[in-house]
Amino acid sequence: MSLMSKLLISTLVATVTLSANADNTVGKVAQATVKKSKISNKLLLQYLKKNIIKNPQVSINDVNVVETKTDKNMPGWDLVMVNMDLTYQKKNLHVPEMMFIKDGMITSHLVNLETGEDYRESIKPTVPMALYNDEHLLFGDKDATHKILIFSDPQCPFCQDIVPKIFTAAKKNPKKIAVYYYHLPLVAIHPVSDTLTKIMHLAQVEGKLDVVEKIYSLKIAPRETDMTKILAAVKAHSGYSVSAEKVNDEKLKKLLELDAMKAADMMVTGTPTIYIDGVWDKDRDGYKKLIK
Repeated sequence: MSLMSKLLISTLVATVTLSANADNTVGKVAQATVKKSKISNKLLLQYLKKNIIKNPQVSINDVNVVETKTDKNMPGWDLVMVNMDLTYQKKNLHVPEMMFIKDGMITSHLVNLETGEDYRESIKPTVPMALYNDEHLLFGDKDATHKILIFSDPQCPFCQDIVPKIFTAAKKNPKKIAVYYYHLPLVAIHPVSDTLTKIMHLAQVEGKLDVVEKIYSLKIAPRETDMTKILAAVKAHSGYSVSAEKVNDEKLKKLLELDAMKAADMMVTGTPTIYIDGVWDKDRDGYKKLIK
């Protein structure tokens, strides 16, 4: 797991100490079969409370199974992906966890001794059709041949290198590629992203998609939190002007919180996380094959 991924996980769970049934899905899951969970929520809660949640100040309120899969690389094992609803210092947290279950045994890591591969690092949930909605369609036609779904932060250097290229590919090939975009600011690393993603969302609603793209090339101090300075920098770079009142709107904040919850549902642990036709694009370059 990359440093970026570890920092995102730490952001999601604060000081919680962790060990390390999607319906209507789209696309094929690589080497996996979606199935119903064989384990009850009661047993999952018992396991999580005893073995995963190590901080006594954290309470686990509920656990929801996102998806259960089998994989040809781990015969006999069920891979169960869940989201835990936690409370820490009066804050509610929505935290993903992954477990492997077989014949009454359960573990959070399943490692191939020959290759060293930890399977929890190579499998993601299937993308539900509900995530491909008009509100998150950024570029391309919704009836395009292929759907690319992205969780991203405009200040993430990996995102800055990859995501604009996918935008360009979709704009040039709108019948082939539709891009669905979800905001996932890594505020623990660069707090400025909190404001920038809100500006991006406002620009998208107004149909100013060029502004969304330009935010990716904005040069600004990653830890900048002065709203006046951020708004001025965005205006100078993109020509887009928006008031602090709009950026601070509570409804906007809740909308972006929903994006973060969807990221947790999809077990997203770093940016950019990209899916092509419902399948996790681990190497982040699968879009190139779509436009050959």
